[in-house]
Amino acid sequence: MQSVLSFIGSVDTSPNTYILHQELLNFMQIAMSTQLLSGPSPRPKDVNPFLDAAMAQESSLVCLVVRRLLENYLLRPTTSFGGVSYSTLSDGGPPGVLQRVGSAAANILLLPFNYLVSPKEEGSRSMLAECSLLVLLVLIHYRKCVLREEAMTEKSDDTATSDSLLKETTYLCDNPYCKALENARDIEFDRVVDVEGNACHGPLVKLPFASLFDTLGMCLTDEAAVLLLYSLVQGNSAFLEYVLVRTDIDTLLVPILETLYNASKRSSNHIYMLLIILLILSQDSSFNASVHKLTLPSVPWYQERRLHQTSLGSLLVIILIRTVKYNLSKLRDVYLHTNCLATLANMAPHCHRLSAYASERLVSLFDMLSKKYNKLAELRDKKTHINRGNSLEEDSLVEDMSTEFYIYTDFLRIVLEILNEILTYALPRNPEVVYAIMHRQEVFQPFKNHPRFNELLENIYTVLDFFNSRMDAQRVDGEWSVDKVLEVIIINCRSWRGEGMKMFTQLRFTYEQESQSEEFFIPYIWQLILAHCGFSFNPDAINLFPPNISAENQESNAEADKHGNGDVKVNGIFLDP
Repeated sequence: MQSVLSFIGSVDTSPNTYILHQELLNFMQIAMSTQLLSGPSPRPKDVNPFLDAAMAQESSLVCLVVRRLLENYLLRPTTSFGGVSYSTLSDGGPPGVLQRVGSAAANILLLPFNYLVSPKEEGSRSMLAECSLLVLLVLIHYRKCVLREEAMTEKSDDTATSDSLLKETTYLCDNPYCKALENARDIEFDRVVDVEGNACHGPLVKLPFASLFDTLGMCLTDEAAVLLLYSLVQGNSAFLEYVLVRTDIDTLLVPILETLYNASKRSSNHIYMLLIILLILSQDSSFNASVHKLTLPSVPWYQERRLHQTSLGSLLVIILIRTVKYNLSKLRDVYLHTNCLATLANMAPHCHRLSAYASERLVSLFDMLSKKYNKLAELRDKKTHINRGNSLEEDSLVEDMSTEFYIYTDFLRIVLEILNEILTYALPRNPEVVYAIMHRQEVFQPFKNHPRFNELLENIYTVLDFFNSRMDAQRVDGEWSVDKVLEVIIINCRSWRGEGMKMFTQLRFTYEQESQSEEFFIPYIWQLILAHCGFSFNPDAINLFPPNISAENQESNAEADKHGNGDVKVNGIFLDP
């Protein structure tokens, strides 16, 4: 394994070495696939000899490997074998006999590729880049589980003596590849301290953050690219800082929002990771302010309505609310709801000139969740009345419904707090939000005296009373139009002083990666590998995730290859426990 990693890390990728790099990465995927035989949770009995050997390498070699794999991904090297020959001839002087023989032998070995590989396909897709990224993802998320003996002292009740006992516990070893990625620095800046001012010791991976930023922005329809972006913004403070200070944050955000817009065509994991990335970014107040300063001339992929001269912040609000609506009808995943609402809550105090459509969607979000809340309340009360004294199973069903009811109670409170924060901290800058609340003020009425919501609705009704009274004081010839109402709101926004508004603690949501995150990432990454690598694994030997998932992924991969080449070429590799 050391020789393989040394070659990958130290030998540049060129037309002469492309094939060897590709085959070594294929070998690494196969060698690391022992993870497929284990369960999702690491155990001391798991046998991953090649991965363990990779983890035992010197930090200097680890950094070289991480840098090379990322360079392959950024540069996306391709090679076309059609009409290409391999040359071992020296640059100067006549070639020797051995050089001629070596060149001829290499060309004979490459001859089959001239017929099997399409130059057109290779030009549009870099297999080496894809393979490099997948290998990197496996390396940075691997955690070796080991046993450790801890001494425990047990004191006897009838004597003053104590006995020392040994207790076995498990722990996860540090991952040098993960650390190397987390400590990576921008090649443009030669500093030896991180964002927090801590000195960085030992070898560092230096990367062109600008190229990484641009490449990821172009590839976020690919789930592996999203996982890399997540790993960087979650673990690498230097890269996160770089992203946050970019003035063209739309390079990254617009592809994320477009992918979320097409959620029905994406996997739930893909959507989930994108929402976590947005939540991480929204933890920074400068990000929340800057997204409202960027104006998009148009959003051609948004079909429901023509969005012209819309701020990036307004588009972000629109897409997050749309994702909540999609999740409510299709996925019904509580965590997706939570992430969407958490990001909106982080953004709320910084909203600036939210568009009319975004404001209307924000109020409609409350209306949509309130209908779900009322439906759950009705069903819960009905089931509770019918199932009194019935079986434990039915009692459990009522309890589950009550849990969902309380979850949506919290969701409604978060939406009300989002509206409160906009009205409390940013009302003069958001007349469209005031208009949307006035236009749909009837949706708040059923909750005005509700014990869980009344305190949050007090501020909304303070705003409504203020602007309704100003409207009543105005004399208008003819009927009120949208423009006339908005004009009155804008004029009175200038005189708004927030009198009578209650101040609530600002909501601030932060993301923390779970301690056993590898139980999610490792199966997810291997599902992606099986869908892209072209290798066929014995589904009966896979314990990492249900076999039907891997079978579906391999089938979809074969279909993709069939449509691309006209032929299906799959290498058969069977793993037996």
